[in-house]
Amino acid sequence: MLTLGVNIDHTATIRQARRTVEPDPVAAAVLAELGGADGITVHLREDRRHIQDRDVQVLRETVRTHLNLEMAPTEEMVAIALNLKPDYVTLVPERREEVTTEGGLNLLGDMPRYSRIVEQLQGANIPVSWFIDPDGEQIEAAADTQAQFIELHTGKYADAEGETRRSQELEGLKKGCAKAISLGLRVNAGHGLTYWNVYPVACIPGMEELNIGHTIISRAVLVGMERAVREMKLAMQGKV
Repeated sequence: MLTLGVNIDHTATIRQARRTVEPDPVAAAVLAELGGADGITVHLREDRRHIQDRDVQVLRETVRTHLNLEMAPTEEMVAIALNLKPDYVTLVPERREEVTTEGGLNLLGDMPRYSRIVEQLQGANIPVSWFIDPDGEQIEAAADTQAQFIELHTGKYADAEGETRRSQELEGLKKGCAKAISLGLRVNAGHGLTYWNVYPVACIPGMEELNIGHTIISRAVLVGMERAVREMKLAMQGKV
């Protein structure tokens, strides 16, 4: 059954805009779970632009579903994950100047180091997911690192203009998912998904979890977190 991981980063974005204590990402996580979230996702960035170290510590103690820690594949972040023990980590590319993650990680750039990181984390019973584009070489590289999961970057699908282009990107996601499963990988997806474009991705055979943040937080500002999450669960079923 397809599950929903709610990314609560942008609750912290609102808080950090004023360098204050509200809204609290931990409270957002609790409400998201009450609304039906199957997991909570947070990205602890190197520049700490939104989620802070204390947030992830308290979330680890609070989240009752599962905690997915998104992070760059760096020594600092690996050390934090080994101490925190999230339910799994998603390793993502990260540039200080970007507004949001701009694409999948290029695993071909440093396979020995990436394989060592997987070994470190999974050796500590922390499953690893690579955030990558639905590209055959990247998927094969992810399998070669012995990671358990990949998360397919859905940004190109979400940004595609016109039905033809959108269909092409969706087909790429379907093929990428099928290839990953054939290599023994488990498959999640996310980035740029909204209430209006999520259903076709939710229908991809073998997809396990969608990680969705911005659109849910944007909706939650207007109608509340619980309702926003419930509505996303319905959208994933094609009922919105």
